Amino acid sequence: MTSLPSSAGVDERAPAWNLDLLVGDKSVAGNGPELTIPDPTTTKTLTTFATADLSQVDAAIDAARRAFDEGPWPRMSPRERSLALHRVADKLETLQATLSAGVILEVGTPVALADTLQTDLAVQTLREYADRAAEDGTVHLGPHFVPTTSVSLVARRPVGVAAVITAYNFPILLAMRGMGAALAAGCTGVLLPSPRAPLTTLLLAEVFSELPPGVVNIVVGGPDVGQRLTTHPGVDKVAFTGSMAVGAHIMRQAAETAKSISLELGDKSPAVVLPDADLESQVPSILMGYLANSGQSCGATTRILVPRSRWDEFAERARRFIEALPAGDPWAPSTAIGPLIRPEHRDHVQARVDAALESGATVIGKGSVPDLDGWFMPAYLLGGVDNQAPVSRQELFGPVGVLLPYDDIADAVTTANDTPYGLHAKVFTTDLEAGLKVAAQLRVGSVQVNGGGFRPDAPFGGMKQSGVGREYGVWGIEEFSEAQHVQWAMA
Repeated sequence: MTSLPSSAGVDERAPAWNLDLLVGDKSVAGNGPELTIPDPTTTKTLTTFATADLSQVDAAIDAARRAFDEGPWPRMSPRERSLALHRVADKLETLQATLSAGVILEVGTPVALADTLQTDLAVQTLREYADRAAEDGTVHLGPHFVPTTSVSLVARRPVGVAAVITAYNFPILLAMRGMGAALAAGCTGVLLPSPRAPLTTLLLAEVFSELPPGVVNIVVGGPDVGQRLTTHPGVDKVAFTGSMAVGAHIMRQAAETAKSISLELGDKSPAVVLPDADLESQVPSILMGYLANSGQSCGATTRILVPRSRWDEFAERARRFIEALPAGDPWAPSTAIGPLIRPEHRDHVQARVDAALESGATVIGKGSVPDLDGWFMPAYLLGGVDNQAPVSRQELFGPVGVLLPYDDIADAVTTANDTPYGLHAKVFTTDLEAGLKVAAQLRVGSVQVNGGGFRPDAPFGGMKQSGVGREYGVWGIEEFSEAQHVQWAMA
């Protein structure tokens, strides 16, 4: 295994990075272009390593193909797969501190979030899939009498070899929600992390060593590697998390071989604040809905809809909260806002803010920027825009929200739904019945009323341009399964 000792890193808290690909049962150095990974907090280089060339991608697909066509994994009983996945989860749990450090260093996620959503939730997700893997899933249809008496069942069969392509913002969680579902269904696969944050994912090779050879393969590379996975005839399923533009491109590529597709794409999620909301207690959670992970989150509630009658009160409370929000070193437990992943991404987000201000937007709240070398930008809450402004409609993937007034509940629902996206929404109220009524009218895949934790046993996915399919729980496993009808005649 090619690796660097922690002393070779820019921070003594850095893991001993694994710089090898996982192909079959072998750790192999990449033969493709070199990739340099910086620490977004300090801008210093974490490491440089060689990515996969296309022959290595083909080898990873072939290994997954053999493991599916000839190996034990798809042929195990549900109980056996469940036990095996729990062993993988045990291994993942022992590495949580290492993985959390990796995410802090290569993504810039504050430690409090790295320890919870980035790693702990990944363990919970894999445990949920392991539990669900024990369920047979067979549906018995009973007898049928035309033209002769027969009996039928519908079985759940693994779709085959899966390509799981993840985003940079939650690398371990996204790897586990995609590959974990594939494994629970009985699939084998190839995992491709974002080239912006591949290092922590490469550490998962140790976790997946609990499985038979070739069941999980890990490669790193750019668009050419992704294209090989989405067009290769040996791949049966593609699961992708990322932007709408790339998702649409993947759909076109996968169409040539009619691959099964699941996509989790962009969003401009709304937070609907009803007239009776308790702003004193709820404003922090409303704002952190788009500020967590520096806004680099799927389903970040970047459009905050408030009654016109409570605009001034909300704006003042938001200003005070944002101005006091601690931004800085993600290793510090008090830090709430870390850096963005790359300088070009920070510049892109800031340019969108500047364009909005030039077009008449106003700054309701603006956060601080620490005296560090990293790619930080202020947290913003903007006013003076409507729902048609570019800053209200384009996913920025940064710490930028807009405050939109509404006149009545019907107006709020119309505005919330007036977007090409539909991933997630939040509703805030002291009247639960009213909140549930609004939730039922929102065209999104999931709604939280007055908050709640992220549940790995509940479906997550988008309507409209936010994606195709669902992740987590039994719904996630079904995305990697095919329904097979088995019928037999009765004598």
